[in-house]
Amino acid sequence: MKIETIAIHEGNKTDSSDRAVIQPITLSTTFERGLDGSYPGGHVYTRASNPNRSSLENVVARLEGGADAAAFSSGNAAGSAVFQSLEPGCHVIAPEDMYHGLRNLLKQVYAGILEFDFVDMSDIAGVRSLIKSNTRLIWIETPSNPLLKISDIREICKIAQAHDILVCCDNTFATPVFQRPLDLGANIVMHSSTKYMGGHSDVLGGVLITKEVDPFWQKVRDVQSLSGAVPSPFDCYMTVRGIKTLPYRMRGHAENAKKIAAFLNTHQAVEAVFYPGLTDHKMHEVAAAQMSDFGGMMSFTIKGTGAQALEVAGNLQVFTQATSLGGVESLVEHRASVEGPGTKTPENLLRISVGLENVDDLIDDLNQALSGL
Repeated sequence: MKIETIAIHEGNKTDSSDRAVIQPITLSTTFERGLDGSYPGGHVYTRASNPNRSSLENVVARLEGGADAAAFSSGNAAGSAVFQSLEPGCHVIAPEDMYHGLRNLLKQVYAGILEFDFVDMSDIAGVRSLIKSNTRLIWIETPSNPLLKISDIREICKIAQAHDILVCCDNTFATPVFQRPLDLGANIVMHSSTKYMGGHSDVLGGVLITKEVDPFWQKVRDVQSLSGAVPSPFDCYMTVRGIKTLPYRMRGHAENAKKIAAFLNTHQAVEAVFYPGLTDHKMHEVAAAQMSDFGGMMSFTIKGTGAQALEVAGNLQVFTQATSLGGVESLVEHRASVEGPGTKTPENLLRISVGLENVDDLIDDLNQALSGL
């Protein structure tokens, strides 16, 4: 099946009793055993599995071309499950501009448990130079948040395979509509399903998808079940509902983003635009080789100070100044002030999540907000 059909049908299990077209929400925390003590319905207890979570995991696995998926209560919980599944003392290589929530998770929670180095993941030689005898995981985030850097998934996976190292790719910005890391050699894909998968800024979640059901994946599954950081049945239902329109929404996000990037790229008040769909992006060719389109996220720096960047964000009227991304509404955020001390994000940078409003309204809004500089 093509991706549009998978998105609509593979997260939906028709109820055999009442023939409801849309799978209902199963709120029960426990499930009846058979006379022989077995579980004929396939579920024991909702922390371990639930019909709605099974449907969510099935559809995301199919979308990414994976063998299995595990859903979590947040993107950070999903990432943490990968880190928890490593043996103490393992070495992790991660992007220097990694999403700050996961970066802080490594630095604050896993310090002393795991070793880790941060590197410009677009520098293949730099990645190779950090490999040690105890390196067990390379974490890729492409496009990255918020600088929209591009990592060459194929090349990094070749290096990893030569050293028997796992690769996990955060595919949140691209989604499986535009990029499929498992097809490029990655072992695991991660999503903050809060973002484009849910698509409406109203449900928190994360998901991991594996290429193979192997011993490491079984550890991830054990962490999911035993730690219990799982989404509720309602959260799973809402995420599946959002996924049904994911392929069409992503095309709209990308179409709007390309026009906005072109506008900003020639604006006299803009210093630089970071969007891999622009031909002057230094990793445009790599992005074009591994992505079918370039998504709805971008960032730009203004010709001014951090205070002036905040003023521009505050003057926007159609864009909402708020954290997060991937919803149908356009958002803008001054990332440096969110990330705090130690951030590598320029003070004059604004990140925008391009929504599905009329693109002319979005461009007019940006133009009036930048006119005061």
